[in-house]
Amino acid sequence: MRAWSKMTWLAPLAALCVTYLLFALLTPDTFLRGINLLTMLRQTAVVGVASVGMTLVIVLGGIDLSVGSAVALTTVVVARALQAGLGPWQAALTGILVGTLAGLINGGLIAGLRLMPFIVTLGTMSILRGAAKGLAGEQKIDADPRGLEQWMLLGRGFGLPPGVWLTLAVGLLGALLIAYTRLGRHVVAVGSNERAARLCGVAVTRVVVTVYALAGMLAGVAGVLEFATLTVGDPTDSVGLELDAIASVVIGGGSLSGGQGSVTGSLLGALLLTVIKTGCVHVGLPNWVQEIFTGVIIVIAMAIDRARQRGSS
Repeated sequence: MRAWSKMTWLAPLAALCVTYLLFALLTPDTFLRGINLLTMLRQTAVVGVASVGMTLVIVLGGIDLSVGSAVALTTVVVARALQAGLGPWQAALTGILVGTLAGLINGGLIAGLRLMPFIVTLGTMSILRGAAKGLAGEQKIDADPRGLEQWMLLGRGFGLPPGVWLTLAVGLLGALLIAYTRLGRHVVAVGSNERAARLCGVAVTRVVVTVYALAGMLAGVAGVLEFATLTVGDPTDSVGLELDAIASVVIGGGSLSGGQGSVTGSLLGALLLTVIKTGCVHVGLPNWVQEIFTGVIIVIAMAIDRARQRGSS
């Protein structure tokens, strides 16, 4: 079981390779172009960063439905900060701080009041979305990005946007955190058995608040990348992003029961979802077919997770 848990990223990697080859055979003239691969990596950046935070939350045994709203709120905050005359780095940090604060609120409510993560984050999903709309005056905010757009432009950093390199760096740090730090061990322990973790001296409240704060911070980073992509603050943006992030984690080998997850697998899962969406566009399939394909893959991933849990019990 331990050996298998360390190799859960192999399944999404195999699925990614098969899916990529399938669309490459169907539309070789367009899908195999280098610019298409770079574009898919660019499109994966926002979901990829958010999925790293979601991996930590799901390994903890929780869930975060407020990620999409936090990303939208971050784009609005960054746009407002730029309009107020702040520099690009100051505006970006302000957005990230707002995301972190949202995560702290989630963690505080869950750990302090012993409320269910699903209910808390369902509520904050609506609160943050409403705050974004109120701050934006229920409309998109145009603001001079002052160089922030450079983070998501193709042709930089060996052809990849800096935002993609940032996503890879976040993924590396997330993987190291889970595998080699005391916090990571405590996250796995709480997700596996919270009562046993308490008896072993783990400060569960601190771990929960810390993980949700980190997830909120990464949602803020994802929001900055989203603003860099759109160059507008959009309070209606990223609806359903939390579902893509959760799906990425599940496809990547994460268990909604807690105690198990792979940052590498989650990033591969996020890329797989992008490849499916892009491939369907190249083939000429309508959007509803893309959604069916995505749903089928999620159900298969959940079935595999359930079979894995039964096999270990």
